[in-house]
Amino acid sequence: MGAGHTSSAAPGSMRRFHAARWDEPVIFELSVPGARGVLPPRPDREVPELTPDERVPEAIRRRIPPALPELSQQAVLRHYLRLSQETLGADVNIDVGQGTCTMKYSPKVNEQLARSPRLAELHPLQDERTVQGILEVMYRLDLLLREISGMDAFTLQPGSGSQAIFAAAAMLRAWHASRGEFPARDEIVTTIFSHPSDAAAAHVAGFRIVTLRPGPNGYPELEELRAVLGPRTAGLFITNPEDTGIFNPRIAEFTAAVHEAGGLCVYDQANANGLLGITRAREAGFDACFFNLHKTFSTPHGSGGPACGALGVRAHLAPFLPSPVVTFDGTAYHLERDRPDSIGKVRTWYGVPEVHLRAYAWIMSLGAAGLRSVAESAVLANNYLLERVRRIRGVAVPWPDRRRLEQVRYSLELGNGWPTSASTTGPATTPGSCRSPSRWSRPSRTRPASSTSTRPPSSAWPRRRTRTRSACEPRRTRAWYTGTTTARWTTRHGGR
Repeated sequence: MGAGHTSSAAPGSMRRFHAARWDEPVIFELSVPGARGVLPPRPDREVPELTPDERVPEAIRRRIPPALPELSQQAVLRHYLRLSQETLGADVNIDVGQGTCTMKYSPKVNEQLARSPRLAELHPLQDERTVQGILEVMYRLDLLLREISGMDAFTLQPGSGSQAIFAAAAMLRAWHASRGEFPARDEIVTTIFSHPSDAAAAHVAGFRIVTLRPGPNGYPELEELRAVLGPRTAGLFITNPEDTGIFNPRIAEFTAAVHEAGGLCVYDQANANGLLGITRAREAGFDACFFNLHKTFSTPHGSGGPACGALGVRAHLAPFLPSPVVTFDGTAYHLERDRPDSIGKVRTWYGVPEVHLRAYAWIMSLGAAGLRSVAESAVLANNYLLERVRRIRGVAVPWPDRRRLEQVRYSLELGNGWPTSASTTGPATTPGSCRSPSRWSRPSRTRPASSTSTRPPSSAWPRRRTRTRSACEPRRTRAWYTGTTTARWTTRHGGR
């Protein structure tokens, strides 16, 4: 979508954009007693009118009516349209991203499929004989993900990547317990630049966390891993490439070392755009892996949901998969619940079928060659952007000599390379430094001890100087404080 975008702005320049700004209250504050958006028709004469006491059992009857907002249709429409005008998304501005999430275009035909009444109006308590269509989609998606990853079985039940990691940790615990090795094996090894959920979910599942730091190549050294392995090692939870975007080419040696120590290996493939059709978890030696269908397989990342962390495992872990799983007996599809070794459920029902359908449609439309093309395009586009962005003064990239796959972590070093006066020139930032922009701070404005006033005198406040934006820089507001090494950067969106 981005490649075909055209704009009247000059090439390489930032387009002017001003989002609407509404002082919009929450919908409950717009409520007007008695206002109605829909007037339901009165029941037919054949339908007896029942009092609330007759319709609802006393044990679950409300004592106080729910505090629902009362609005007209026009008021509801205006409210949500105003909110939508204040929202940026992939369909409005391709310059919007969400951290490490792979925010690619989702074909609208998949949205039409997911919103079809034939799917949207299904109920999870329906007899499985009446939902054979979506069960077939789930089963076929399972088979496709097995081919993509090399795993032997999948569950589509987890509702997020973190939930998939927790399920994997629970399965590792159950597997070790079945061998009489838990709680003796109670340590999970991960890396500092793997997704934080790898450590957090494993800890919630009852494991101690051992964290490895990166070496000179941007990923931990094999010797560092061997040094922490032992009889307490339960497994390795790792992202590759890590959040730096650097791929560890020795990953098969990592998994082999963990297996030698008696542990299992789980591959966090939440961001798999740069791997599809090129590498597989099985050949890298992993016992389990998961994909975020809401990142890699068409479903937009909807600020936390709906989502699916599709978790795949090798045959020795398959008996421990969450229950139920979709099976096929040659005639019909079933939800198999008789699984004595299962860890049970990790969420209600069987995941989010709309996400499953989008992923199935996306994979089928691309085919094997198309999936590989996705990975090749993602890596090419990311490294092209890397070379362009790193030319911006003040931008730092950790391990700058290392090639990335589908993502890069950038730091904007305003205090090291940006001027602290009105000058428009300054040295480039130090390569390799990696300070998080979220930790920028402005100079302290504490009151001098000698002052008795309730407000500090003007001399105690840092003197602010501004400079004019050059033609090649983004349209942003900058302010430097004299005598400090930390600068304040304020981004303007439509005058906010």
